[in-house]
Amino acid sequence: MPSATPQTSRVRPLPLSGLLRLGRPSDIWYKPALSVVVAVAPPNLALLALGRLDLAAYTMAGSLCALYAHNRPYAARARTLAWVVLGMVAGLAVALATASLTTDAVVLVTVGALLAAVQKMLCDATRIGPPGNVIFTFITSASLFVPQTLGQVPGHVGLAAAAGVWSWLVGMAPGLLRPHGPERRATAHALLTTAAFAETRTAASRAGAAAVVHTAWQTLLFTGARSAPRRALERLVVRAEVALAAPTDSDPERLRAWARALRGTGPVPEPDDLGDAADDLLGVEAELDSPARPLHRRLGPLAPLALRTALGCALAGYVSLALGIGRPYWALVTAAALYQANVTLTWRRGVQRVVGNLVGVLLFAAIAPLAHLSDLALILCGLAFNFGAEALISRNYWLGSVCVTPMALLITEFGHYQEPGALMADRVLDTLVGALIGFVAAIAVTNRRAGDRIEHALATVDSARERAAAVVSAERPDPGALEAARRALVAAVVDLRAAADAAAGEWWLAALPEERVLRAEQAGHRTLAATIRRQGLHISEGART
Repeated sequence: MPSATPQTSRVRPLPLSGLLRLGRPSDIWYKPALSVVVAVAPPNLALLALGRLDLAAYTMAGSLCALYAHNRPYAARARTLAWVVLGMVAGLAVALATASLTTDAVVLVTVGALLAAVQKMLCDATRIGPPGNVIFTFITSASLFVPQTLGQVPGHVGLAAAAGVWSWLVGMAPGLLRPHGPERRATAHALLTTAAFAETRTAASRAGAAAVVHTAWQTLLFTGARSAPRRALERLVVRAEVALAAPTDSDPERLRAWARALRGTGPVPEPDDLGDAADDLLGVEAELDSPARPLHRRLGPLAPLALRTALGCALAGYVSLALGIGRPYWALVTAAALYQANVTLTWRRGVQRVVGNLVGVLLFAAIAPLAHLSDLALILCGLAFNFGAEALISRNYWLGSVCVTPMALLITEFGHYQEPGALMADRVLDTLVGALIGFVAAIAVTNRRAGDRIEHALATVDSARERAAAVVSAERPDPGALEAARRALVAAVVDLRAAADAAAGEWWLAALPEERVLRAEQAGHRTLAATIRRQGLHISEGART
């Protein structure tokens, strides 16, 4: 199908306003904040008691794994955290082995840049969620510049692995008290966003609600076995989908009441206004049985981002070396932290990173005299900044960076005292170098595949819509086929919006087929409404009054 928009390249303006505006904190900000404190404190205090606080840099590698997977159900969290720990330990082992074999700074920067690119690709492909690749890159790049002998590597890696096991236990512990907490939160979020759409009925709120509902389904699918509580949550997500398809027939207050009832550990509410077809949900069983998309197919579209990361991190490190800055890995990490789905988001992250780091350096200057009173004070200040970073970063990245920066500076002092002035000067210069060079690399490596991804997403939506329409038009459609067709169409529409948003933020790209995207979304939602009516997942007449 030919594009309705002329394919001429154009430069998109980079935003200047709203970059530092604070948003609402995450609903679960306290979970990673408390988890990282609990994961970091015991290893650090144990090393302090043993008089070996210089080894804390290695245990921190495992302790920081506690930041991950807080939005995943516990069955999936167990697997995810295990992979996070293995990935962290593997990256640390490569970095330490490299550091023991060479002291050539250019080689070390090159290895760090390559590791950063691999970590970026794997984290994005697996959708591991925040904090993404940045923690991995922070640990591996810093470890590359720690003096090391080959014989020390196994012991240091073992410390990280032991702390990683402790982090796994910390991450899994809340499941003892609230085993279905993540699923309940995801379902409540789906109900709240569809309630907002039922009131506003704008295209933007519909797209956002569709994405949240899709995420809720993905969260439920992570749990594996369909227990009774999970089946009840599935019915509520179906109810959110009904509201998405028929907003005029939905009561936003009922949706919000169900969402409120999901807080705590009380029983899951049972909507009584759905047809019997909601009990089938055969498409869920089919999706549980279907094989996952191969990893190599998920990695392919991420090649431009990986190239940006490798090039930007390497150049940032090389420039830092050329300027004689003592810690080029800080410039490398700054560049790695910038790269988002497109250039516009990368620009936003760059501005936020620079502002946060500069304010964070000033905060370090104020707190350094207190932290230098004793090793215990150093540990306690580090824990406070760990907590503050996770408590604030969901409001805006720059605000979290205000705490991340002094925390990173304090970590460098676990081995021995360092003069604060030189430490702060290196941090400021590396931040500016990393942000500037990293952003230049993002502009230089154009993601031409972003436009191809839209075309592929449009074709997928058309194909999924046609399949769903064919099943709907059948005289007696199979319930499983109808549910599977509806779920496939939902996923296709959500992916199309994600692809369009990502491409829209590229700085230099052919004009986008915006009209085709809009028409495809509208047609997809109309077909989704038809599938819901055909399934009998409608609101009863009594429930509408």
